[in-house]
Amino acid sequence: LHLAQWLQAHPKVAWVNYAGLPEDRYHQLAQRYLGGKGGAVFTFGVKGGFEAGVKLVSSVKLFSHLANIGDTRSLIIHPASTTHSQLSEDELLSAGAGPDVVRVSVGIEHIDDILADLEQALAQV
Repeated sequence: LHLAQWLQAHPKVAWVNYAGLPEDRYHQLAQRYLGGKGGAVFTFGVKGGFEAGVKLVSSVKLFSHLANIGDTRSLIIHPASTTHSQLSEDELLSAGAGPDVVRVSVGIEHIDDILADLEQALAQV
């Protein structure tokens, strides 16, 4: 939740999809089924689109650039340039993997270290 709120306030982030945020479309379901928690995997949109997403992911130091989720390590991926790169732009948008989408899976590192890594990476975008 802390990371989602931090990203939501960041000037280089356009949007955050996280069920733990009150304004998220799945927040009520998270309240009902997850005790109000949104989980450790979510997406956000980086301003600057495709190139910004690629740059962000290539600039992290703590996060691992991997497609799997649910690891003890924090993971990050830009689906449009990796797992979904074979899709057309319309297909990317339909799949929820538009050019600005970045997916994170938050691990067990200290939140201050996670924020510091994303801050330094976003500064390079």
